[in-house]
Amino acid sequence: MRINRKKLIIAMLDNDQTVIQLAKASGVSRVTISNVKCGKSCSNATAEKIAKALNVPVSDIIENATAMADNAQ
Repeated sequence: MRINRKKLIIAMLDNDQTVIQLAKASGVSRVTISNVKCGKSCSNATAEKIAKALNVPVSDIIENATAMADNAQ
């Protein structure tokens, strides 16, 4: 699953969380959070943990299928 970088950064700013704080709150490693923030994909479980720690639905931070298909072309 790919998390939208901009949406993630906005959610982090809205929650006043740094990468380290988000890692602690979500139980996901700092390296994984940094990788996701740089555009790498992650598992569904990781996306759910990140979204829960940011108090947002997963759908608010993931890339939508249309955007992903457009980027692949």
